[in-house]
Formats: sequence, structure tokens, C-alpha cells
Amino acid sequence: MSYEFVIDSYAWIEYFRGTERGEKAREFIESGKSATSSIVIAELSEKYSREGRDFEEDFNFIVSSAKIVDLSKELAISAGKINFENKKKIKNWGMSDAIILATANLLGAKVVTGDEHFRNLNSVMIN
Repeated sequence: MSYEFVIDSYAWIEYFRGTERGEKAREFIESGKSATSSIVIAELSEKYSREGRDFEEDFNFIVSSAKIVDLSKELAISAGKINFENKKKIKNWGMSDAIILATANLLGAKVVTGDEHFRNLNSVMIN
């Protein structure tokens, strides 16, 4: 199967909250052509825990609607290079961002996000 979109944490959060940005993300999330990085699952799990919310239902939806891409050796090496380059030019760029972008690059997909870190990178902005 071909994946055209990599959904990041920002897009999932907006989608589950039912916001206007979430509505923009809906077409990509529900396209049947989306994937998400396992690092996004970790970020969402942490956010839900911090907010005292149960993640199980939303997690099950993510797993049923998107390919979960685990961090492989190839992705880790690519993410390290992406992280090194982008930290020089994008304020507050982080390793999670690099892993998400490396995942999109590996799949030949675009990152669906509202995170300004991805503006002008291989992304579809939903803000």
C-alpha cells in the first residue's frame, strides 16, 4: 500500500478535539493513505496522561486508520541527519520532529500538521 500522508501529533490532537483545524486534517486522516510514526503515539500517550485523559479509544482509532511506522535503524540514521541540519535553522526543532519528517521522507509522503516547525518542509499545513 502507498501512504501519501504522515499524521503528526498536532493533527491528531486537533482531529480528536473536533476543531476547525481537525476538520482540515480529517480528509488526510480518513483517506486510507495515512501513516503515523510510533514517536507520535508516545507523544500522544504522554499528553493524555498529563491531562488525566484515557488514551485507549483514540489509540485504537489511530491503529485502525493509519499505518504505524516504527523507528528502524534506517529511520534513526535519517532522523539524526535531519535533526542536525534543521536544528541549525529552525528554533526549537526537536528529535521527534526529525523522526516524523524522516518517516514522511521514507514513505514519499507529506507531513500533515499545524506545527510551524514543518512550514516550508515536506508538509500539508492545516492551520
